[in-house]
Amino acid sequence: MPVMTDTSRIESPCKPQLGASVTPAGVNFAVFSAHATNIDLCLFHSTDDRTEISRIPLQKGGENIWQVLVNGLRPGQLYAYRANGPYAPADGHCFNSENLLLDPYARAITGEFCWREPPQARIEGVGERDLIPASPKSVVYSEPFGWGNDRSPCVPWSDTVIYECHVKGMTMKHLEVPPEYRGRYLGLGTASIIEHLKLLGVTTLELLPIQHRVSEPALNVRGLTNYWGYNTIGFFAPDPRFASGSTGQQIVEFKQMVKALHAAGIEVVLDVVYNHTAESDADGPTLSFRGLDNANYYLLDPDDRTRCLNFTGCGNTLKLTHPHVRQMVLDSLRYWASEMHVDGFRFDLASAMLRHPDGAIKEYAIFADILDDPVLSKLKLIVEPWDTGSFGYRLGGFPPGIREWNDCYRDCVRRFWHGENGTLAEFATRLSGSDDFFGPGRAPLASINFVCSHDGFTLADVVSYEHKHNGANGERNADGANKNHSQNMGVEGPTTDLQILNDRERVKRAMMATLAWSLGVPMICMGDEMGRTQLGNNNAYCQDGPGFWVNWSLDETQRTFLEFTRRVFAVRHSQETLHRETAYVGQSISDTTKDVLWFRNDGAEMTIDDWHDANRHTLGMATFDGSLLLMLANASPNAASFQLPADLAEYRWKALLSSSDIAPIASDSAFHVPPRTISLWTPITA
Repeated sequence: MPVMTDTSRIESPCKPQLGASVTPAGVNFAVFSAHATNIDLCLFHSTDDRTEISRIPLQKGGENIWQVLVNGLRPGQLYAYRANGPYAPADGHCFNSENLLLDPYARAITGEFCWREPPQARIEGVGERDLIPASPKSVVYSEPFGWGNDRSPCVPWSDTVIYECHVKGMTMKHLEVPPEYRGRYLGLGTASIIEHLKLLGVTTLELLPIQHRVSEPALNVRGLTNYWGYNTIGFFAPDPRFASGSTGQQIVEFKQMVKALHAAGIEVVLDVVYNHTAESDADGPTLSFRGLDNANYYLLDPDDRTRCLNFTGCGNTLKLTHPHVRQMVLDSLRYWASEMHVDGFRFDLASAMLRHPDGAIKEYAIFADILDDPVLSKLKLIVEPWDTGSFGYRLGGFPPGIREWNDCYRDCVRRFWHGENGTLAEFATRLSGSDDFFGPGRAPLASINFVCSHDGFTLADVVSYEHKHNGANGERNADGANKNHSQNMGVEGPTTDLQILNDRERVKRAMMATLAWSLGVPMICMGDEMGRTQLGNNNAYCQDGPGFWVNWSLDETQRTFLEFTRRVFAVRHSQETLHRETAYVGQSISDTTKDVLWFRNDGAEMTIDDWHDANRHTLGMATFDGSLLLMLANASPNAASFQLPADLAEYRWKALLSSSDIAPIASDSAFHVPPRTISLWTPITA
């Protein structure tokens, strides 16, 4: 390999900044490794180069930072690292200079991994392998962007409605999105997508991972790809899959998307994966972190340091108890907030970020750092409060300032509307803000309520399938959750039976209305408002194709449901009580009035015995603190009649909205609620 000999171009800066930093003189490169014996910077002309044009040694400085300043280099330069050190897997060290390594702080990454040859060469004595063409390169990037007067919409949590979506899946089939923008960041910033979100009442767009990822070798063998993106290798680099170029254009187009969404008053939240990386387990590829300092980047099994501790189901767990690794995550978050103008983060498998080298969870250190940070603490911070390990389920356990995905809300709403016995009491608790998990001090706004997310059945499939159908994933239907709290209404999958189709639509409407009218922060899953189906696949992480993108060519049933979803969230926005900041607790707000009254069909207040009646499927609720509202829920397959409590009977009522396709009826003596229906009422004022 050619080696740089013009040492006049090489300097040692006094203050290292990790990554590739453009200076007036050139580019400074800095990377962390405590156990390497030497690290070389490799420069390339293009992604197709079979050999580096220069190999430049870095110098080790304080705090185990290796660096070099190369005069004359400019933005756009392609580079990678080679690291030498002990090859001692029993001690956790996997150095081999045959591996080209990405910069953990790279702002952009270009080129695709090719799995034709093993992407790791960690066994001493192996012959030289031509790995360069199979390895992507880091890109030096530093270009100004015209943000103008861009500002975060800063939507209060009480007004927030989240829409979870995939950049590509959202826009690929939208005919009003210009063809060159479909599947890209720019597509999300077009007028047609923004109008759709605004009409839904969405305030906050939560994007599935857009940090640079690679597909697993096993998916490549099956002709599939990691579509969702939960396989990160570049925590600072936007994924070029969603841009028109890969040597920095992805940064520009991501910023253009954010700017357009902000101008429309829509926030951008990123789903981020700081719990593991794409290097997988000990048999996985060496792409960056493992080759630079495996023992410090990953949690290793204390009884067998050749193995990674795996609390993520993806082979490894990042070692966030290490000061440098924790600092990398904080630097990455600040970069996305300050330079890319995002408004918040959703942390995938957040419990794994709390694991110590012995596997235990002892404190919330990384999140304490985030909450103490003057920039990050002001953002929307959401966690998935669990991982795959023992004692990893932490719903309600994260500190104030952190919001949490509430899977108990999801399961309960599905079970209740499918008519499962014994769900009524929990259903009332979920409607009220889940203070059983979050307590009166955090509920309801700590709860991110959802009925569906990317992970699992779509809403249409929740009412159409009782079993997962994941055969297309190539894992013999062994992947994905087995317990989905779903129901097919009599036929598994597609049917022409009108009664079954009507029942499915009715339950869908009831679930969507419940989501809109519950206390807490609602999250809609991409396409659920239009009846998107994945044909029973509840783990479509590797399905990048037309059958899994949002279909914008709607039939009459889908258009009707879309209009209903718009109306149900419009009702939410119009009623202050539905986005209040304190949970209903049934306590008195005056000598004679409670903040909420739960009542039976006969108008009598619910008793302890009523709450424990497993066969009860109807519930009345009246709220008094704020605007007076009446909510009537009937999850049974039969129509129900409600009498009103005496102190409500003096009012005349009008329906704000009913989830039934039958017009709601109220008389002086009773309210008639169709099967599997929830309705919301307000008093008529003179």
